[in-house]
Amino acid sequence: MTFSALVEETIAAVVTAVAPGQGGVAIVRISGSLAEKVVRKVVSVPGKQVWASHHVLYGYVVDETSEERIDEVLLVLMKSPRSFTGEDVVEIHCHGGLILVQRVLDLVLAQPGVRRALPGEFSQRAVLNGRIDLTRAEAVNDLISARSKRAAQLAMAGLDGGIEERISLLRQRLLDQLSELDARVDFEDELPYLNTSDVLNELESVRSSLLKLVEDYRRSLIYRNGLCVALIGRPNVGKSSLLNLLSGRQRAIVTDLPGTTRDILESAIILGDVPITLIDTAGIHATENSIERIGIDRSFEVLKGADVVLLVFDLENGWTKADAELLNQIPSEIPRLLIGNKADLQKTSMKKAITSKDQEVSHPDVCISALTGEGEQNLIKAVIKAVDATEGEGCVVALNERQVDLALVAVKALERVSEVGEQKLPWDFWTIDLRHAIRSLGEITGEDVTEAVLDRIFSRFCIGK
Repeated sequence: MTFSALVEETIAAVVTAVAPGQGGVAIVRISGSLAEKVVRKVVSVPGKQVWASHHVLYGYVVDETSEERIDEVLLVLMKSPRSFTGEDVVEIHCHGGLILVQRVLDLVLAQPGVRRALPGEFSQRAVLNGRIDLTRAEAVNDLISARSKRAAQLAMAGLDGGIEERISLLRQRLLDQLSELDARVDFEDELPYLNTSDVLNELESVRSSLLKLVEDYRRSLIYRNGLCVALIGRPNVGKSSLLNLLSGRQRAIVTDLPGTTRDILESAIILGDVPITLIDTAGIHATENSIERIGIDRSFEVLKGADVVLLVFDLENGWTKADAELLNQIPSEIPRLLIGNKADLQKTSMKKAITSKDQEVSHPDVCISALTGEGEQNLIKAVIKAVDATEGEGCVVALNERQVDLALVAVKALERVSEVGEQKLPWDFWTIDLRHAIRSLGEITGEDVTEAVLDRIFSRFCIGK
């Protein structure tokens, strides 16, 4: 059954993250025409407190069967249409914890006419009831899942209406052109001359604006999805120490013995506002040890999927033939940085690294001491530069993948309109693809979207949204 068929029912769900021992407060949200009635049955409110919209009430969740007090809570009543969903909404603010929150939710769901909310159903009701447009609903989801400050800023720009405003403006410009063309299909003899070049120029301007939004999306992906950065090198060059330095904690075991790291270690960090999955690999060298061999094989697998590779070598020992062979095994299309480590041990190490007798290398991209932290900021800047992360800083808003796909559909449709214009075909031929472009933009904002599309979009949301 689709969302629209269930929209008259009252729904409930926990809308906050709940984990054992984490979070002092949790919220159970109830939305629908029965919301207040349901909560009055579940929560006992002492005294003469007024059940007024947008007021806070105090009370106890009580098991009606056993008359047991389950929790001490606060209630927030929000009357339609001044709520997130546009319906009557009541939120029960209870204490956090898996067992307690589930008991409160179970009591709510046990009431007649109430069911558990489907994934994204609160947000979908907000769209269907005209509280927010589709781009704002998707921005809420992006904001929740943001992995960096910059990703959160871009999501907030969408929540503020930045995407809806831009797409609606472009769509309106296309509608203006469509109305001119439609009028001339039936009444051309009665209307002023319409310059073909002016129409094509306007359509090209809209197309260019859409392509700019697509480009901004691609530039913003680094802030949304993050990067995989692999640390590779010979044993005992300091890869694990570097992982610990950048992670800010002792994530990997560090000893003076070569080959301490025999498996893949991952650490999620933020560098320069970019989410990074930092991967420490096993030291790569010739070995007869079967366990070490497995770790080395895994290192090469990580290497193939990395966005950036940091080849770490020992400045004290200099650049060796083994380092050079390892460098040659990095796929040419993957950005790589040569990281000279242990800069604290020998101040002449730069010269040694540059002109080693085994192999020449122009220079390390960054010299660092994983022990003292010397050069850490230079390394961070080099990683960000290697992937052109600074390009995304100029993005004001960023579409998501669904929206980009629709924008590209509109771009292709406008290109076909231009081809029709160049062939000097009648106006009604122009309108076919122009309508297609307008529908695609309307699907981005929800102005021209099918029920099936809405179901698919919101099914990807968490239940609490």
